[in-house]
Amino acid sequence: MAASTAGSSLPLRSRTPSCKSSWPDHRPSGAAALAARGGRGRPGRRAASLSMASPREESSRAGARSDVSSQALVLNGALEGSSGGENGHKDAHLLPRPLSSVQSSNPSSGGSRLRVAYQGVRGAYSESAAEKAYPKCEAVPCEQFDTAFQAVEKWLVDRAVLPIENSLGGSIHRNYDLLIRHRLHIVGEVKLAVKHCLLANHGVEIGDLTRVLSHPQALAQCEHTLTKMGLVREEVDDTAGAAKHIAFHNVKDAGAVASTTAAKIYDLNILAKDIQDDSDNVTRFLMLAREPIIPGTDRPFKTSIVFSLEEGPGVLFKALAVFALRQINLTKIESRPLRKQTLRTPDDTSNGGPKYFDYHFYVDFEASMADVNAQNALRHLNEFATSLRVLGSYPVDTSMI
Repeated sequence: MAASTAGSSLPLRSRTPSCKSSWPDHRPSGAAALAARGGRGRPGRRAASLSMASPREESSRAGARSDVSSQALVLNGALEGSSGGENGHKDAHLLPRPLSSVQSSNPSSGGSRLRVAYQGVRGAYSESAAEKAYPKCEAVPCEQFDTAFQAVEKWLVDRAVLPIENSLGGSIHRNYDLLIRHRLHIVGEVKLAVKHCLLANHGVEIGDLTRVLSHPQALAQCEHTLTKMGLVREEVDDTAGAAKHIAFHNVKDAGAVASTTAAKIYDLNILAKDIQDDSDNVTRFLMLAREPIIPGTDRPFKTSIVFSLEEGPGVLFKALAVFALRQINLTKIESRPLRKQTLRTPDDTSNGGPKYFDYHFYVDFEASMADVNAQNALRHLNEFATSLRVLGSYPVDTSMI
């Protein structure tokens, strides 16, 4: 993760809210339109309106694409300099159009290196995932997940690669929430085998340690091992950040759970390898872009959606049945509370009856939006969902299957 070595990029820092401007809608014809436009279902709304969220026009492409130092990228300053106003996009034909599925996996063109944001500092697992997703990219560290989202929206980087779930620790809820808050598109996924190590400064033994620092997910993935060692677990923002901290401060009573790469970067000793509780420890990352890709049928595809429903018996069953009826396999379902929503009774009255939370439901299913079967399933769901958005339809990462 991001070492402060000469010539390396420093983490992006976010101090301002994300941009609220929007992109013009470039609509490909046919089935691909379902994956290139934005749609929100409402009761009674025509099913034909169903599609992916449209890209939003940035007000300041020129300002945000200005030459940024390779040694330091401060997002706050870049955002302040990106108020291009009316002159942001004068020619509609020059605006970006949806990527093809081929471009999403091999987007580098014109000889320039693709800039890819990730959360953490140098040596992070996210950096390795970014380099696996885009092998010849310039990986750009960001302090927080939302900083990476903003960096893509503001044209500071071309893509972001961020974790969404782990086979041991489960979902990264923060990024599910950010997918709703921002209007980026999922254009791919990448799976990374995670092998944790216990790191410490040279001369420090396991018996000298009283505590261990790392990201909450990493600590959860090594819970049983660390408990047997009798170490107090302390949470920090990322794994490599923990390694950087104990190295730069020459901490003697604490270790860090991080990668072998982090150990090399920060000159730490590896006290124990493969300390995760399960050897099959895999993190799935999403590849995010400003524009969606045009889905195809030439290889296995996955589609990610988010929707909300009215409260009532069997409503979620009815929603999931639209996929079962068409033999579409679901690979993931996640619920997150709707923000800024008050508790309500089933009939939205305050007569003292039971009160309910409202939820967003995230679903991944194995089908391309170019598939008529998938289109029909979402048209069916759109008939009774209170909101519906396609987050992306993208190639499946089969590298670990």
